[in-house]
Order: sequence, then structure tokens, then C-alpha cells
Amino acid sequence: MLRRIVLHEWRVLSADATVWVVTAAFAVSIGYGVWNGVRWTRFQHGAIAEAHAEEAARYDRIAAQLIDLQSGGKVSPFADPRSPSVFAGRLGPRYASLPPAPLAPLAIGQSDLLPYYFKVSTDARENIVSTTEIENPARLLAGRFDLAFVVVFLYPLLILAVTYNMVSAEKEQGTLPMVLSQPIALGTLTTGKVALRASIVIGLVVVFSAVASILTGVLADGGAFARFLLWMAAVAAYGLFWFALAAWVTSLGRNSTTNATILASAWLVLVVMTPSVFNLIVTAVYPVPSRVEMVQAMRDASDEANKAGAAALARYYDDHPELATGDPAQAMNDFNILRVAVNDDVERRVRPVVQRYEERIAAQQRLIDRLRFLSPAILMQNALNDVAGTGTDRHRHFLAQVDDFHRQWRAHFVPMIFAKASVGSVESVPRFEFREETDATIAQRVMTAIIGLVVPGVLFALLGLRRLQRFPIVG
Repeated sequence: MLRRIVLHEWRVLSADATVWVVTAAFAVSIGYGVWNGVRWTRFQHGAIAEAHAEEAARYDRIAAQLIDLQSGGKVSPFADPRSPSVFAGRLGPRYASLPPAPLAPLAIGQSDLLPYYFKVSTDARENIVSTTEIENPARLLAGRFDLAFVVVFLYPLLILAVTYNMVSAEKEQGTLPMVLSQPIALGTLTTGKVALRASIVIGLVVVFSAVASILTGVLADGGAFARFLLWMAAVAAYGLFWFALAAWVTSLGRNSTTNATILASAWLVLVVMTPSVFNLIVTAVYPVPSRVEMVQAMRDASDEANKAGAAALARYYDDHPELATGDPAQAMNDFNILRVAVNDDVERRVRPVVQRYEERIAAQQRLIDRLRFLSPAILMQNALNDVAGTGTDRHRHFLAQVDDFHRQWRAHFVPMIFAKASVGSVESVPRFEFREETDATIAQRVMTAIIGLVVPGVLFALLGLRRLQRFPIVG
């Protein structure tokens, strides 16, 4: 009997021209979302490639200059690549970059807000990671249209559009009593209707997403398929939640207009209003210190450290006038050591401000992690960002590696500065290599979100089936 219900529903839906128009519009939205994401990731790839090309050309020039200096060439002490301070601080900084993940085009996430490359030198850490490119604030506020937007915002609307009247319409047309006069339960009838619609809608989203990803080359990467399976699982869980919610609303026995109003209100509350309210809550509970304050503190600390360092060096020469030889090389060495001390002092002075800023951000994230289970939209967005590698977790993973590389960079050059050693070649200079998160780590986070969608979905489905036993067939 369930098979007959599904076949009958398929005939009814396939005969409705509106369904095909909506399907076509949805397919176009998916295609445009993937294409727009591909454009953004190509821009990122291009920016990273240009940065590394500039670095390679710069190192070629430095290598040639080192050979020339070994042959007796002359250069200003402030531009001498043999000086470890000049090399590590100004001439030879390396880029630390975060490459887009294989599925990055599917969810731009926060990759347009968070910096994805830094120029690492012996400068203070805060001066390195606080340098960002200028971006249009209006674009950052509005965000970019991508497949994740289609899934999180438009996908539920498509589900609600094909489910709000799946039983109430038959009741209003007077055909429901006739259908139920056959040996079939209302729960079986509703299950068949939901099963067909869920198979069609979820299948269309998955198929259209896969086709768009294949055509744009997103799935060409060898490691993309495993993550795309996680993407499909999250899409299916999100869709089943909304189908279960629609089935529960249907079981209330209201007319089609009321069902549509309830479901539209649920979408507005769960997808639009709740994330905004949560954002207000976390900013009120854990207000973040002004970033302007942090930047100003960094400038003040740098100025104070420079003044203190210069005064200390002047006092030292007052106490030891025999060392003030006027030798340019000696003066340059003093300056280099002073810069190391100043950078350390800047980090020490700025660290409390930066630490307070980072602690508040972390506290906000922990609160959001607890509240996200009250909003399927937040769960879904986080899951898609994790799969695509455009969320905050992967970026924090990147920043930790940048900090490690910065310490490695300074550990390599600072002893050379104090030992008055020379840079002989560029071969031994440290390089940054990003280490990707493991698939198991990503899968664990995504599965948490999927479970957070499946559990309430199952509850709505069970409540709906139970309430259908008291469904008013007429009236």
C-alpha cells in the first residue's frame, strides 16, 4: 500500500508545473552559489600564488646579492642581507598561508573575514597577525552568495512549500475520508507523502550540488570525495529535520493556510531571528574589547618600548664611553640587538590587551557552541563550514601554526644576531608548511552537528505520528 501511495503522489507532483519551475529555480541557485564560491577560492589561490611568487623572486635576488657580496661587492649596512636582523626583519620574511580546502567553494563561511596569509618576520607577533587587507565593509556585512546560503536559507523553504498542504489539501477537497475508507492508516498515508517528497527534494539538492561541483572542478581534488560524503550527510539531516517539523505541523489538523503560517514563522524564528538573538546575547554577556583599543595599545607599547630601548642604550654608552667607537658596524649591531629587545618588550606590553581580547572571543564561541543546538541553522552552517574548511576551527588551527613558525623564525635568527653571525645562504632559512586537520577531527565536529539535527527531527516525527491518531478527518 505504501508503494501505491508513493506512486500516486509522484503522479500528482510531476503533473504540477509549479513544482518544475521551483525545481529549475533551485537548480539555478545551486549552480550560481557553487560558481560564486569557485570565483572566491580562485581569488584566494591567486593571492597566495602571487605572495609566494613575490617571495621566490625576492629570495632569488637575495641569493644573487649574497654571491656578489662574497666577491667583494658593497652594500649599505641597513640593506645588507648578510645581517640576520636585516634579513629576518625586512629582506627575507616568509609567507605563512592557509590554502583553501577542497570543498571551500561550497561554503565561503568566514574565509572572507579571516586573513589567510601573513608575512612572518622577527617583528612582534601582534604586529604580524594584526595586518589585514582592506576590504569593502558593505560586502563583508552582507556576505557572499554560496551553496551554503542556498542550503541553510532556501532549502527549508522548498521543503515547506511542498509539505504544508500534503494532507490538509485532501481534507479541504473532501477526498481524505474517501482515501482513508481504504485499508490504510493516516500515519501510513502521511509517511508515504513525506517519504516521496523527502527523497525528491534531498535527492535534488545532493545531485544538483554534485553536478555543479563536478562541472566547476570542485570534486577534482582527491581528498574532496570523503568530505563531500559528510556534506551530503549534513544536507540529509537538515532536510529530514524540516520534513519532520512539517509532518508534526500537519498532524495538528489545521487548514493549509494555518500550516503555511506556522511553518513560515518557524523558519523565520529558527533560521533568521534565533542566530541574531544569540549574537546579541553573546556580545552582551561577553563584550569584546574594542579592536581600536588593541591597535592603539600596540602603537603605544611600540613607542614606549622604542623610547625605553633608546634611553637604555644611551645610558649604557654614557657608562662605557670607550665602547662608543663611532664604528658603523658597531652601531648597526647595537641597533639590531635593540630591535630584538624592543620587539620582546612590545609583545610583553601588548599581551594583556590581546589576551583579554582573545579570551572574550573564546568565551563567545563557547557560549555559541552551547546555544547552537537551539538553532538548526547555526548547526548546519557550522557543519558546512567545517566540511568546507572555512570556519573558525580551521583558522585557529592555522593561527597556532603561524605562532609556532614565528617562534621557530626568531629562534633561528635571534641567536645569530647576538652572536654577530652572518647569513651565508638562503637554503637554511625556515619555511612554513601548513598541516591540515585530520579527517577524523572534522568528521567528529560535523557528526555532532548531524546528531543535533537528527535528534529533534526524530522527536518531531514521533510526536507527529502519535498525534495523527487523533487527526480530525472532517470538519
